[in-house]
Amino acid sequence: MTSLWFDTAGGAVAPRPPLPGDLDVDVAIVGAGYTGLWTAYYLRQADPGLRIAIVEAEQAGFGASGRNGGWCSGLLPTPLPKLEKLHGRGAAIAFQQAMIDTVDEVGRAAAAEGIDCHWDKGGTLGLARSAAQWRGARAEAELAASYGFELRLLDRAEALDRCGATAVHGATWSPHCAAVHPLRLARGLALAVERLGVAIYERTRVLEIMPGAGRTAVGGHRAAVRTDHGTVRADTVVRATEGYTASLPGHRRAVVPIYSLMVATEPLPKSFWDEAGLDRRETFTDHRRLVIYGQRTADDRLAFGGRGAPYHYGSAIRPPFDNEPSVHLALRNTLVELFPALGDAKITHAWGGPLGITRDWHPSVGLDRSTGLAWAGGYVGDGVAATNLAGRTLADLITGTESSLTVLPWVNHRSPRWEPEPLRWLGINTALRAVVALDRFEGRAPS
Repeated sequence: MTSLWFDTAGGAVAPRPPLPGDLDVDVAIVGAGYTGLWTAYYLRQADPGLRIAIVEAEQAGFGASGRNGGWCSGLLPTPLPKLEKLHGRGAAIAFQQAMIDTVDEVGRAAAAEGIDCHWDKGGTLGLARSAAQWRGARAEAELAASYGFELRLLDRAEALDRCGATAVHGATWSPHCAAVHPLRLARGLALAVERLGVAIYERTRVLEIMPGAGRTAVGGHRAAVRTDHGTVRADTVVRATEGYTASLPGHRRAVVPIYSLMVATEPLPKSFWDEAGLDRRETFTDHRRLVIYGQRTADDRLAFGGRGAPYHYGSAIRPPFDNEPSVHLALRNTLVELFPALGDAKITHAWGGPLGITRDWHPSVGLDRSTGLAWAGGYVGDGVAATNLAGRTLADLITGTESSLTVLPWVNHRSPRWEPEPLRWLGINTALRAVVALDRFEGRAPS
């Protein structure tokens, strides 16, 4: 079963030609997802003379960029207290504000490029559906306020006025989120960078990213990307591979791929929406620990997803992993528990894919000038906006532009490596089961 986004983005499109052979450019980008595309977009605007090539194993938007829940949000994967402890209070606040500002920048850029990605900035609701969740919601609102950020606490009546879910005690609401059609955004962005003169080579599998030694070094050479269709040499190579990073030599323990799965309903009638609400297309979740996420689509479906799929030994990524019947069934059951009026509404789509998680749950973006290697990733599922911030930051780093972005605390952050197998498999899957058990014990999720 294909994703909802694929079937409502015009279906299949003809792939772009692969790399025709060896190539020399100024900047080579590995991966035509949001990170790679936004990086190319802002680089060409900063310096229209740059020769930029993107190489992609499948097609633009194939990975998480075209399969995610469609939340363009100001969420940070790393909690503010942890960022403050690592980098200082001012740096933590600056990072959060940059993410908030990025939500509007994505909308601005999409409008400027004529990308019809069903953008609708209705904010996001965090429902509290148990006493434990309500305590968590109040604590989250207090924490945001302590840093000077808006996260409104809604009482039961206010929450139900926005979203008619069951067992609602109240909710948090943030204005800093827009619902989007993720694959339309990815495909539109790919066309935009091509109009700017960037070459995208699809069906070109990267075998190795090789560092440079610097032009002034003895025996100096440029960085390079070795692919199954030739080698691309460049002054700078950007690794923009997120959940697929572990497939590259030397990166097996840098980022682990964790699967997130989704389902979508058929278009739902007005009678359902009169009860369910979400009139402004607010994205929604609740305050359980095991992440769930949903949106009302532009064509009045519910697109709903969550974690819970197992981590696969050796950071394996395979097409069959996109379909975990037990997890997809659990998602449908959770959705019906939230909105019983769904009844027997048909689930038309079920899909999934890997996202990237670093060992410290800390995203990063950076450039090592001594090797010519740049990177961005580790968004932990919050990448629709974060990739845009990463692209703008990489553009400034690569062009040598000093800006407020290049001093943000994720710049040149280095996460520790994940444990080797079988410790990695045991640790991640044990933690997953523990989170599910803790949610049930605290009454944060139904048993």
